[in-house]
Amino acid sequence: MATLAHALQLIGSWIAPLIIFLIRRRSRFVSFHALQALLLQIVHTIIVFALMMLWFTTIFTIVFRQTGGKPPEFPPALLILVPLLWLGFMALWVGTLIIAILYAIKAGRGEWADYPALGKLARKILKMGPTEGRIVPPPPPPQM
Repeated sequence: MATLAHALQLIGSWIAPLIIFLIRRRSRFVSFHALQALLLQIVHTIIVFALMMLWFTTIFTIVFRQTGGKPPEFPPALLILVPLLWLGFMALWVGTLIIAILYAIKAGRGEWADYPALGKLARKILKMGPTEGRIVPPPPPPQM
């Protein structure tokens, strides 16, 4: 189920990890991985909304500046903004794809792998210690 939480976020966005998180609350491993996938999708959605707000703000600003009696000029801001926004959306999509596949594989292997920034937040929400669930190597034998 932890593997599915990571993999299904590519198809089901935030809904699939949320469902898995809610139905598998007893398993600390599954709920940890599902919560990380859910947090990633929340961050993804916030970034998409921010990019869309930038897009609409730019379009409306250009339209309202062109309402004078003179013929409209092609705004040079669009030559810069459209490729940058497209690259932003593609980078976000590729990043989410890579993270979802990588951590689905790690969850399938039984690893307690933390997302770079969201893993600590997920551990805090679930009230887990920084080493809970991780395999801690035994101390080295004493040297004589």
